[in-house]
Amino acid sequence: MALENSKVVIVGGSSGVGLGAAQAIVGRGAQVVLVGRSAERLQRAAQALDAPQQVSTIAADVTVEADVQRMFSQVGAFDHLVVTRGVPPPAVPIESTDLAAVRAFIDVMVVSSFSLAKHAKAKLRPGGSITFTSGISKDRPGIPGGAVVATVAGSFGYMARALAREMAPTRVNVISPGWVDTPMWEDIVGDAKHEIWAQMAARLPAGRIGTVADIAKAYLFVLESDFTTGIVLDVDGGHALI
Repeated sequence: MALENSKVVIVGGSSGVGLGAAQAIVGRGAQVVLVGRSAERLQRAAQALDAPQQVSTIAADVTVEADVQRMFSQVGAFDHLVVTRGVPPPAVPIESTDLAAVRAFIDVMVVSSFSLAKHAKAKLRPGGSITFTSGISKDRPGIPGGAVVATVAGSFGYMARALAREMAPTRVNVISPGWVDTPMWEDIVGDAKHEIWAQMAARLPAGRIGTVADIAKAYLFVLESDFTTGIVLDVDGGHALI
């Protein structure tokens, strides 16, 4: 298996899509380093993966460059970086937009990704890769208030295209999920989640909301496919078509 005995760093791997990707990657025989801000949540995630010989954790805030440098120093040489972290966007109408919140969101999502790429470069082994995470909001932004998240989500594709050339032969790709059953949905819509899901599932060509296992397969593909770089891989159940 292409990932067997490799080392994969997953930023945002303590829950949701990141944890699902970690489970799939561990199943391929890789060593996985989970990175997140909360040591407690990371420990719970490591216990859930139930592979103590393959999984380690590092608590770090990747919006702080010194933390990014420290994290990669602890990791040492590695093969693949997967960035899945996300926070609920400031989705309010444009006339009510708090620009400080917009700057904070861009810093969390985009600037931290540049920082990760910057400091990963010296540690990535030949043949390695970086995979960022975007989302369906780039194609189907919520209205009103979707401009900020659409701008950020859409930017990852252009970032990957440029970095795929600048960092070659390191491969750089983006996974773009559709609606996925993750804990973040409770933060966004609360108890209305199930009704909203049912309505969307009825519209999707795939006929259902995605699972983290669905998205994990996409991460496996771009990590293992050594002839794939500079792409955005949409895994959305056909959401972009409706």
